[in-house]
Amino acid sequence: MSVKTTKTKKTTKRKTLVIVESPAKAKTIEKYLGPSYKVKASMGHLIDLPKSRLAIDVENNFEPEYITVRGRAKLLKELQADAKKSDEVLLASDNDREGEAIAWHLQKAIAAKNGSIPIARISFNEITPQAIKAAVAAPTTIDDAKVNAQKARRVLDRLVGYNLSPLLWKKVKNGLSAGRVQSVALRLICEREKEIEAFTPEEYWTLEADFKTGKTAFAASLVSWEGEKAQLHTKADAQKIIDAIKDAVFTVSGIKETDKTLRPRPPFTTSQLQQTAANRLNFTSKKTMQVAQQLYEGVSIGGAPIGLITYMRTDSVRISQVALDEVRDWIGGNYPAELPEKAAVYTSGKQAQDAHEAIRPTYVKYTPDDIKDKLTRDQFRLYSIIWERFVASQMKPAQTRTLSADIEALAAVFRISGTNIVEQGYFKVLKVLAVKEDSGKTFPPLQKDAVVKLERFNPEQHFTQGSARFTDAGIVKTLEEKGIGRPSTYAPTISVLLDRGYVTRSNKQLVPSVLGKLICDMLVEHFGDVVNADFTAGMETGLDEVEGSARSWPDLIRDFYDPFKVRVEEVGKKLESVKGTLDEKTDQVCEKCGSPMVKKLGRYGYFLACSGFPECRNTKSIPLAKCPKCGGDIIARRGNGKKFYGCVNYPECDFLTRFPPLVDQSCPKCGWFMVEKYDKRNGSHKACINPDCNYLHSSD
Repeated sequence: MSVKTTKTKKTTKRKTLVIVESPAKAKTIEKYLGPSYKVKASMGHLIDLPKSRLAIDVENNFEPEYITVRGRAKLLKELQADAKKSDEVLLASDNDREGEAIAWHLQKAIAAKNGSIPIARISFNEITPQAIKAAVAAPTTIDDAKVNAQKARRVLDRLVGYNLSPLLWKKVKNGLSAGRVQSVALRLICEREKEIEAFTPEEYWTLEADFKTGKTAFAASLVSWEGEKAQLHTKADAQKIIDAIKDAVFTVSGIKETDKTLRPRPPFTTSQLQQTAANRLNFTSKKTMQVAQQLYEGVSIGGAPIGLITYMRTDSVRISQVALDEVRDWIGGNYPAELPEKAAVYTSGKQAQDAHEAIRPTYVKYTPDDIKDKLTRDQFRLYSIIWERFVASQMKPAQTRTLSADIEALAAVFRISGTNIVEQGYFKVLKVLAVKEDSGKTFPPLQKDAVVKLERFNPEQHFTQGSARFTDAGIVKTLEEKGIGRPSTYAPTISVLLDRGYVTRSNKQLVPSVLGKLICDMLVEHFGDVVNADFTAGMETGLDEVEGSARSWPDLIRDFYDPFKVRVEEVGKKLESVKGTLDEKTDQVCEKCGSPMVKKLGRYGYFLACSGFPECRNTKSIPLAKCPKCGGDIIARRGNGKKFYGCVNYPECDFLTRFPPLVDQSCPKCGWFMVEKYDKRNGSHKACINPDCNYLHSSD
């Protein structure tokens, strides 16, 4: 008798689906939550406005038309399918406007296919087991006001870009773009460049003297002459004082002691992190945010991924009580003498949204040195400044003592000063963030009324410096101070200007290109109220009001768009096209085909192109100056991967320089061309290229 066997149907255990933004974050969180959770990444926005058209219904309360982002349909279907197999879905995108919008779109897309599945929102400020489990245990609903604020910003930027950019294509050049925030940042950079170009350096001199007391040598600087602040405009001014006092007796007329308290700075906000990383680590804003993202999402420590810092897009200096307790415990155990009685409380700026804590390490016990071998060099350096800044912010102040001595000879007063640290306080944890002054300066053993021996005078020539160009740190600081943009937009704004070719980087400085200046001038002339810092800051405040449910987002857009659209139409009718005028005929002939060469404006400035294009594609650099050796043209060249400027008659003429010539600027003394020089002490400055001419040449 045969026995009939029956197969039991295998049931699949259902899980909770958690959707985050990035794969690295998904990997870390899945390990924290265990096998009953499945964590997937949306890879950012899956649903957004189409790129090919305006997609804003201006007649119907500016309702946006959303579509699945090209190339993301497969991933969206996968997430919808995963949701169908799950008991519930938790949307864990970043806790900011963009993240809230991502969650909102995902909720609608999943509900459209699986209407009965529970969908909730969770958020967290750090990727640690405690924070993730606490978020999962307390799910919330999507914040509609925050979604509306993102929608308003997206619609606003689309309306500006899709109205101004076609105007630029039609009147200036194809492929150009304009944006609400980027155009204001470009204006700031261009206006700074105009200040620099208009600045005329003025000569001045300083006078230092070397002295000796016993066996100790030291230098002091002239600070006053005949009872007034020393102002030496020429070498003759310096020499006059030298001649007057060279045989005089130099006496220590007074010694002053000044104590100073140096308080620690608050933990980092996004803008402060970008500024410090730029100044200390030479990081661009984009690089800072990329590395911070890696530290936030998780680095393998002891075989398990650990989120090492809190969320890196924040304008707040607020710290949670748990973090304060932890850092005070750590300081008490390692530097008990530097633990203040009470925790320091820092106040965020008036414009801060305060949605997230300050940027801090998630676990203070993971000191930079302890986990150095687990991090890349860039991760280690950025983590170090975040860790140091946070721990230092909760330690006692440092105390310094400055000794200064005045040395008099007739009507001249020279001064020397030196600063020493009396109490290290928070300096004890600073390594990467330590500054040279922290190590102290030696002070010679001087006594009041003592006579010191003059060794020599050291007069030195200088030239006044105008405003410096913006660096990443500088433009981020200015944008923040003016209320333009938010923590999430600083780095992308700089990247857009660089990608468009409106701005280039030179010695870490942001330099507007010819194209950038042209676009800026046009926008300022015809849309000065739109590319205006106050207007843009006001719009940011309006977006904050939408997020706070204090204002309707369609009303915010309507107040801006109605007059803006009228202005666009007026300019479109009146503005003459400059397309043809950008191409200038020259008397140069193409050496390949014999056709005339034409001066054209490209992404990185003007260049010469053959008028026989497309049959002949010959291009050449624009002559920048005349060679002082043979009269040939100086052009930009490249060799061994480095840019320099040399004569077109090479190798017959070997003149070259690494300094970029200033177009149409000749030295008033010798007639050679002027160049832009750069050094760490003086920054960018003008000088004559002639080594035998002293025009604008500092003696150093």
